[in-house]
Amino acid sequence: MLAFALPAAPALAQQTIVIKFSHVVANNTPKGKGAERFKQLAEERTKGRVKVEVYPNSQLYKDKEELEALQLGAVQMLAPSLAKFGPLGVKEYEVFDLPYIFPNRAVLARVTEGPIGQGLFRKLETKGIKGLAYWDNGMKVMTANKPLHKVDDFRGMKMRIQSSKVLDEQFRALKANPQVLAFSEVYQAMQTGVVDGSENTPSNIYSQKVHEVQSQLTVSDHGYIGYAVIVNKKFWESLPPDVRGQLESAMKDATRYANAIAQQENEDALAAIKASGKTKVYYLTDAEKAEWRKALLPVHKSMESRVGKELIQEIYKETANLGAK
Repeated sequence: MLAFALPAAPALAQQTIVIKFSHVVANNTPKGKGAERFKQLAEERTKGRVKVEVYPNSQLYKDKEELEALQLGAVQMLAPSLAKFGPLGVKEYEVFDLPYIFPNRAVLARVTEGPIGQGLFRKLETKGIKGLAYWDNGMKVMTANKPLHKVDDFRGMKMRIQSSKVLDEQFRALKANPQVLAFSEVYQAMQTGVVDGSENTPSNIYSQKVHEVQSQLTVSDHGYIGYAVIVNKKFWESLPPDVRGQLESAMKDATRYANAIAQQENEDALAAIKASGKTKVYYLTDAEKAEWRKALLPVHKSMESRVGKELIQEIYKETANLGAK
């Protein structure tokens, strides 16, 4: 929906169209910077016919609330992490949460930019949602207040997760206790001992100051965090075709920008975390990574009935096509 009642189409063309773009991370993250770039390009290309209002850091809605707000038309655009669509009933998106499913970025790009990614977007349309783009964040690391090097180190640990059955299963495979928490609540939960640790990308960890309340970080690259930029379908279809075309063009360029900076942002964040002196950064050895993979790969099989065996096989096929391991 628009921020005002929909007038007749000719009048609509004359009025400023407001897009409220809400997200839950800081401005100085790949997603935050991508949203700001989209705002700039959208306003330039529509010559001011569209005004994009960006609300970062859960200013408007927390994780669980934002999708409902989009469906109701209270906001027009979001960029939720892909795990958020499982609770909405589109469980196939939790395939992105499977540990070690993407051996490299080339396979990931084939999935998000090809038929698999577009097929997943189509599944959102019955929920009143239109998918516009996939934005990269990067590979996840683990944090805690004790070293997490071996599989046994996770036993009994309370680990924060996004609401995802796959992530729940992942930590249960490590004999840890998964705890679903909104991203905006993680810092305080760690400070007070409600959770012992979490997984996330370095840019999210650094921008939310998680490293100030976690003394250990393990670079494991065990999983992926990406986002889908989505809009309220009814709102999108109500736009004048020329405006929609300009916004698609702006989104395409903002996507290229956001995906290009993601890896560098994470490398910079990791360097800043090291420089802070508050958190010890540890890189898994090949033997340790092999042990993690052995413990976590069975999650693919156990989650087939949830995310779809065929979908998992399609991603394996992309891996084989690129000769990846």
